[in-house]
Amino acid sequence: MSKNKLKKFADMNEFGCVHQYPREELLRTGFPYFGKWNEEVFSSAGPIVLELGCGRGEYTVGLARHDASRNHIGIDIKGARMWTGASEVEREGIKNAAFLRCEIENITRFFAPGEVEQIWITFPDPQMQKTRKRLTSTRFLEMYRQILRPEGIINLKTDSPFLYEYTRRLVKLNDMEVIVDTDDLYGSGKADPVESIKTYYEQQWLSRGKKIKLLSFRLPAEGPLKEPETDDIPRDDYRSQARRANSANRKTPLPESEE
Repeated sequence: MSKNKLKKFADMNEFGCVHQYPREELLRTGFPYFGKWNEEVFSSAGPIVLELGCGRGEYTVGLARHDASRNHIGIDIKGARMWTGASEVEREGIKNAAFLRCEIENITRFFAPGEVEQIWITFPDPQMQKTRKRLTSTRFLEMYRQILRPEGIINLKTDSPFLYEYTRRLVKLNDMEVIVDTDDLYGSGKADPVESIKTYYEQQWLSRGKKIKLLSFRLPAEGPLKEPETDDIPRDDYRSQARRANSANRKTPLPESEE
C-alpha cells in the first residue's frame, strides 16, 4: 500500500466528519448514532440527505454548500476516495456534511425508520448482469424505504443508458410518482444548481461526449415492488469495451469485486 494511501487512512481516523464503524462491533452493539444523527452529529435538526456510492464526495460537499438547511451524508466503502470530500469539509469547517464508511447493504443498521428525507445515487456501476447489485433494484429500494420518510425521494444521476432505462421501467411498473425525468440533463437546459453539481466521474463521461440522465421519483412507503423485463434493453457497449481493454492490459485479471 502506498504512503499516500496510508496517510489518507490515518487522516480519516482523525477527521471529525468521518464515521467508520467496524462490522464486528456494529453487529455486536449497534451503531451509536442510530436515529440520533441530527442530535449527535450535526448542529441542526434539518432533513437528512444521503449520497450513496459517494466516491470522492463531490456531490455531498456540493449539496451541503448549496443548502445549509439540510444535513448531508456521503456513504461509500472506499476510504481513500472519500478522503477528498472529507478533507474539504474539515478544512472549510462545513457543519452540515458528514461521511459514513460502510457497505450500502448495511444501511438500515445506521439509520432509523423515517430518519432520511432523500437519497442521491450518483454514477453507480450499472451492474448490467447482476440485478441484485443494482442500486435502484427492488432489493435496494426495499432497504431505502426502511429508512426514508413516507414518499421519500430517490434521485438517480447516471451516464448509463441501460441503468436509466431499467430504472424508468421499474418506476413505471410500480406506479411511482416521477418528479424529474430527462435523458440529457445539460442539453435540456433545465438543470438547476443542485442537479448541475458535477462529480469526478461525471466530468470524465461528459468529456467523452456522453449524455447525463437524471431520474427523480417518490418511493412508496409500502406495497410489493416488481422487477421490470430487461432482455430488450441494449447494454452499454462503451463500458464493456473499456473493461475488456483494461483486462487485456493486466497480466493477472482482477477478481470480479475489484473490477
